[in-house]
Amino acid sequence: MEKIIIVGPADPYRGGNVLFAKHLYQVLSGKFQVKFYNYKLLYPSFLFPGTTQYDESKSSLFTVPNIRVVNSLNPFNWVFTAIKLIKENADLIIFNWWHPYFSFCHFTISLILKIKYKNKIIFSLENVISHEGHFIDKILTRIGLSNASAFLTLSDKVSDELKELIPSATIYKTELPVYDCYDLNRSTDSAKEELGFKNTDRVLLFFGYVRKYKGLDILIQALPKILIKIPDIKLLIVGEFYDNYKIYTDLIDKLQLNNYIKLINKFIPNEEVAKYYLSADVVVLPYRSATQSGILNVAYGFKKPVIVTNVGGLAEFVRNEVTGIIVQPNSPDYLADGILKFYSLYRKVNFESNISDFNKENKFNQLPEMFKRIIEKSKK
Repeated sequence: MEKIIIVGPADPYRGGNVLFAKHLYQVLSGKFQVKFYNYKLLYPSFLFPGTTQYDESKSSLFTVPNIRVVNSLNPFNWVFTAIKLIKENADLIIFNWWHPYFSFCHFTISLILKIKYKNKIIFSLENVISHEGHFIDKILTRIGLSNASAFLTLSDKVSDELKELIPSATIYKTELPVYDCYDLNRSTDSAKEELGFKNTDRVLLFFGYVRKYKGLDILIQALPKILIKIPDIKLLIVGEFYDNYKIYTDLIDKLQLNNYIKLINKFIPNEEVAKYYLSADVVVLPYRSATQSGILNVAYGFKKPVIVTNVGGLAEFVRNEVTGIIVQPNSPDYLADGILKFYSLYRKVNFESNISDFNKENKFNQLPEMFKRIIEKSKK
C-alpha cells in the first residue's frame, strides 16, 4: 500500500484549515497508508488575531491520529522535521498551504525533501494569496511554494491565481468536501426557540469570523430594504470579530436594526454549530472577495441554501435558483434583491433536495483515484 504524508494543522487547533486537513486524511485512509505531521507551534500568539488558536469545543467532530512535530517559527525544527520525513520513505508528501506566514518554514522543509522526494511534493492550496494580503505576500508565497512538484487547488479561482504566480505549475483540481459532520439530531423549531426566535420568523444566517472582505456591513445595509417586504425577517450574525466590533454595532444602531439582528461575537464550538444553521432559512455570504468558503460547504452539509456574491470561486459551487442565489457584489441593493428573490422561490423550489443531489457530485471523494494517478506519474 502506498504511503502518503500530510503536513498540516489538526487538533488541538481550530478553524477551516484544520477541518479540511482532517477530511483529507479521512478520505485517503484505507486506500493509502497515511501519516499526519501536525504542528506543535502553529502561530506565535502575537500574530493570531482571534482570542485563541486552539479548539475549545467539548467534543471533537472526529479525530485523526497525528504527530505534533512542526514548529513554524524554529529553523532548526524545520531541518529536524525534514529529516524525519525523509526517513518515512513515503510515496507522496502533501503540504497544506493557506498563508504566506509559513513561507520560510515550508520552503526549508520542502527544499531538503527534494533530495529524496523530487517529484513527490504536493502543495494543497485553499488560497494562493491571503484575502487581505499585501505585495510582500506574493513574494513570500512564491518562495514558500517554489519546491512543489505539483499543486492541488480547490477552485478555478485558485487555479487561475496560481497560474499567474507560477505559470509552469502542474495543477490538479478538486473542491472542498461537504462538511456534513455536525449534529443533526434536533429540529428547526427547537433551534429557533433556543435562540429566542419565533417559529414564524424568517432567519438569515451570517456565520464565521468577521473581516472586511466578508462584507457583513453590506448585508446589514441591505436589511432595511428587505424589511419593507418581509417584516418578520431576522439576521443572525455568529462568529468572532477580527474587525473592529464597534464599526458594525454603530451601523446597526444608525439603521435602527437592533430589534432585527441577533449578534453573537465568539468562535463557535463544534457542539453549538448545528443550532445556528438549523435555525436559518438560508446562509448569506456577501463577500467582497473569495476563493472558496468552508461556510458554504457547512451549509450544504445541513442542506441549507446559500446566497453568495459572484466573486472568486464562490459561484462555482452554487447553481443559481437551484441550490441558492448568486448576486453581484459590493451592493446592498443587489444583495437585498437576491434575498427577496430567494424568498419568492422558497416554497416553490425544493432547495434541500437539490442540494442533496448536488452534494453527490462533490469531487473531493474522488481524491484517492487522483492521488493514485499522481503517485504513478511520479515514478516515471
